[in-house]
Amino acid sequence: MIKNNLVSKYTKLKYRNHKTMVNNDQISNVLNRQFNNKKPNEVVVSDLTYVQVGGKWHYICLLIDLFNREIIGYNAGPNKTAELVQQAFHKITRPLNKITLFHTDRGNEFKNKIIDEILITFNIKRSLSAKGCPYDNNLAETTYKTFKMEFIKGKKFENLTQLKCELFDFVNWYNNLIIHGSLNYLTPVEFIKWQST
Repeated sequence: MIKNNLVSKYTKLKYRNHKTMVNNDQISNVLNRQFNNKKPNEVVVSDLTYVQVGGKWHYICLLIDLFNREIIGYNAGPNKTAELVQQAFHKITRPLNKITLFHTDRGNEFKNKIIDEILITFNIKRSLSAKGCPYDNNLAETTYKTFKMEFIKGKKFENLTQLKCELFDFVNWYNNLIIHGSLNYLTPVEFIKWQST
């Protein structure tokens, strides 16, 4: 990196968490940190993050295929709601009935009637991380770390339209150009093609 005058980005964005009711539903952690040896579309993991847009916090939801780390659904909006997650599901171009498990943290934006309807309709089982344990959703956490360093840090978003346009570009770049050590140094899209040959 020194030889090529490359400088690493580090996440330092600060955000004050708002107190919300934690979902204490008895749904178990079905995934149980088994992040490898999955089939394409078998397990989708998700989380939300935040970004400043025109001086106000906005939220981004990514839906990630555990098999090849590909972002298969995404959305951005001004509110941390189930509708934000629902719209991310609407962007998935693969058959939703191929997904067998949806794993997230216990945020209310994931465990509610709107998301329940999607999961019931397509026969997708739910898995929730243990309360306050980010390691249970490690793949989503590491994807968001890259996302914050490569997409959010140092950027200024004036409005939601700009954020959504740049998010579209980032997802395309992430899926088609970023190589992953865990994927034999292939991109997510290359890895799924390589596995099918």
